[in-house]
Amino acid sequence: MAATGSLPLTQYPTYSKPPTSQKPHKKPLFSLPKQTFPLIFSFPFHRSLNYPTKPPRFLPLCDSLQDNIVQNIENPKKLLLPNAHNRQILSPESAPRIFIQDPPWISALFWKGLYKMTNQTVKIEHKEIEKRKYNLLRRRQVKEETEAWEKMVEEYRELEREMCEKKLAPNLPYVKGLFLGWFEPLREAIAKEQKVQKGKSKKLRAAYAPHIELLPADKLAVIVMHKMMGLVMGAEEDGYVQVVQAAVHIGVAIEQEVRIHSFLEKTKNYQRKQIVDEVQGASKEKEILRKRVNSLIRRRRLTEVQKLVKNEEIKPWGRDAQAKLGSRLLELLTETAYVQPPIDQSGDSPLDVRPAFRHKFKTISRGPGQKIKKRYGVIECDPLIRSGLDKSAKHMMIPYVPMLVPPKKWKGYDKGGYLFLPSYVMRTHGSRKQQEALKGVNVKNMRKVFEALDTLGSTKWRVNNKVLAVVESIWASGGNIAGLVDRNDIPIPEKPYSEDSTEIQEWKWSVRKANKVNRERHSQRCDTELKLSVARKMENEEGFYYPHNLDFRGRAYPMHPHLNHLSSDLCRGVLEFAEGRPLGRSGLHWLKIHLANLYAGGVEKLSHDGRLAFVDNHLDEIFDSAENPINGNRWWLTAEDPFQCLAACMNLSEALKSTSPHSMISYLPIHQ
Repeated sequence: MAATGSLPLTQYPTYSKPPTSQKPHKKPLFSLPKQTFPLIFSFPFHRSLNYPTKPPRFLPLCDSLQDNIVQNIENPKKLLLPNAHNRQILSPESAPRIFIQDPPWISALFWKGLYKMTNQTVKIEHKEIEKRKYNLLRRRQVKEETEAWEKMVEEYRELEREMCEKKLAPNLPYVKGLFLGWFEPLREAIAKEQKVQKGKSKKLRAAYAPHIELLPADKLAVIVMHKMMGLVMGAEEDGYVQVVQAAVHIGVAIEQEVRIHSFLEKTKNYQRKQIVDEVQGASKEKEILRKRVNSLIRRRRLTEVQKLVKNEEIKPWGRDAQAKLGSRLLELLTETAYVQPPIDQSGDSPLDVRPAFRHKFKTISRGPGQKIKKRYGVIECDPLIRSGLDKSAKHMMIPYVPMLVPPKKWKGYDKGGYLFLPSYVMRTHGSRKQQEALKGVNVKNMRKVFEALDTLGSTKWRVNNKVLAVVESIWASGGNIAGLVDRNDIPIPEKPYSEDSTEIQEWKWSVRKANKVNRERHSQRCDTELKLSVARKMENEEGFYYPHNLDFRGRAYPMHPHLNHLSSDLCRGVLEFAEGRPLGRSGLHWLKIHLANLYAGGVEKLSHDGRLAFVDNHLDEIFDSAENPINGNRWWLTAEDPFQCLAACMNLSEALKSTSPHSMISYLPIHQ
C-alpha cells in the first residue's frame, strides 16, 4: 500500500490483537475481521524490516454505502470511531468488518466521475426546464396572435348578456362603453350585407363580396371599431383620418385575420380528417389528388405539384381589394355608430343623439411640412369621442406587440418575424414595384441582411419597473414634467366685448393658436397612453423581443410602433436588457461617462476626464435622484434626457453602494 503519512518508522503505532472468538490462522501476520476499514497511516514495508507483531485495534464503525447503513446507524453501539490522540483505533468489541483504504487516484477518479455525472444531470434538467418554459411562452404567443380578436368578440357578447340580465349598463371604461353601444347595430348591418351579397349573382355582386364573407360578422365589427379608433388616436390632425388610409388599414387587418382564421380551420379540418382516414381508409378526394399529382409529375409541371401538395395559402388580396372592403365597412360604421352626451338631470333639454363619425372633404397638405394642399375625403369623429380617448388607450387592441419568444428567422420576403401575423422584411406601403423587386432578389444575396435582422430580433428586453413607477406617478399627477405632455388643455380665450376689428382679429388668432396647442397635446397624450399601456402589459414579463424589418433605404426598425428602443427618451428610459453583464473594471468608468453624456448641457463636450470629474462632483445628487426621484432634489430633471439619466443614476448608485462595484450585474443599454 502507498504511504499517506510521513512519520519516522519508530513513531508508527504498534498493533494489538482485538478480542475475538475465532481461531487465528497458522501463519497470520495479524488477525483481521471479515469486514475492512481504511487504515489512516499506511506505508510500504521494506524487505529488511520485520512485520508488526500486533494487529490494529478497532472500534465499531458504520457499514459501507453499499451495505445496510441504516441498521448500523440505528444501533450506535456498533459505530466505529478512530482515536486521534493515539493514532490508533480502539474498540470495546471486535468489529464485524474492516475497510482497506483505496489508493488516492481511485478516490480522485470516483469524485471526478461523480462530479461529471451530477453536472450533466443538472445541465439536462436545466435544458428541460428551459424547454418547458419556452413551449409555455410559445403557446401564449400563438394565442396572443391568433385569438386576440376572438377574445374581444367574446368580451362584447358577455357584456351584452350582462346588460340584458341586469337591465343596466355595466360600469365600463369610456371607449368600451362606446364600443358596446356600436357593436350590435354594426354586427347586424354587416350580417345583412353578407346575406345580400351572397344572394346576388356573380355579375351583380360588389367587388368586395368575396372577401366580406370570409369572417363572421361579429369579428368584422370588432376589427372595424378598434382599427378606426386606433387611427383616430394616432392621427396628427384633430380627430380625422383620410378615407383611403382608414379603408386600407381596415382591409389589411381583415386580410391578416382571414389568413390566421383559414390556417386554424385547415388545422382543425386536417386533424378531423386524419382521424376519419385512420378508421375508414383513404378517401376519394385523396385518391383524386394522388392521380392529379402523378399526372402533373409525368408532365414535369413541378410548380403546380408543389401548390397541390403544400396546399398553398390564400393569395394576397392587393391594395384595391383591401380599400374596397374597408370603404364599405367604414360606410356601415358611419351609418350605425352614434354618440350621446350626458343626459341633463333637469330633463328639459331634448336628447342629443348624433353620428359618431362623419364623412367630409377637407383641404389638407399631402404630408407634414409640405405646402402643396389637396382636397381629400376624410372621416371625422365627434368631439365628444376625442375628449375621452387619451385616457382609454389600455382598452384598445394594439397589434404587433413585442413577442414573448424569439421571432422566426428571416428566410424570405414574407418568411420570418411573427409566428402567425403577416410579416414582411421590407415596408413597401403597398408599392407593387418594391414588392416584386424584393421578391426577385436571390435569397443568398440577402443572407447578411437576414442575419442582421435576426440578431436585432433575438435581443431580449424587459421593462425597468423602477423607472416605470416614476413615470406612472408623474403621469397620474398631470404630467408636464420630464418631457411628458400636460394632460390638461389650455383654456380658449373668450370673445372680447369690444367691436374693434384689431382686437377681434387678435382674439381669432389666439383661439386658433389655443386650438392648435390643444390638438397637439391631445395627440401626444394618446401617444403616451399607448406607450404606457404596452409597458403595463409587459412589466411582469421576464423578457420580450422586437422583430425588426427594413424601410426602403435599408434602415432597420422594430415592427412594434409604440414602445421600442428607437423611440423617445420615455421609451428608452423604461426599457433595459433582460440579460445583464458584470460591469468590470472599465464598465464603471464608461457608466460615468454615459451618465455625463445623458445629462448634456455642454457636459457631453468635455474630455473624458472632465465628464468623470462632473459625475464625481455630483454623486450626492445622483444618489438622491436614485433613492428619491419624486420627492427629492430632482436633479435628474435638469438633464436633457431625464428618464435615461434617471435609469443611469439608479444603476450607478447601485454599483457604487455595492461591496464589489466591478462585479455588479448591469442591465443598462447604451443608446446612440
